[in-house]
Amino acid sequence: MDPRCVDLAEQLLLVECELRKLGYWSELPPSPDALASQAPFCVDTLAFEQWLQWIFLPRMKVIVENDLDLPQASGIRPMAEVAYRERLVEVHGLLNVLGEFDRLIGSAT
Repeated sequence: MDPRCVDLAEQLLLVECELRKLGYWSELPPSPDALASQAPFCVDTLAFEQWLQWIFLPRMKVIVENDLDLPQASGIRPMAEVAYRERLVEVHGLLNVLGEFDRLIGSAT
């Protein structure tokens, strides 16, 4: 098991916590068509927080829980900075959590 998995699992929980604190967590999933987008981050069909909740978190959970190969790099925080450029102060906590996720992914042993 990759030694980063425990820390990554914690970061994933923190992402969810931040999304909930911000009121960005949704109980209802987007439509199947919206989730099936082929665009990076589903930018054509989902808000960034929807992508985090419905695509990123579930996929990373499967990777961590099943000890699958972790991504070689991550650039989630820069994407979040673009998505939330008008609300950077409001989403500061979320940006920090995503930045730590990126750092952990980049710190392969």
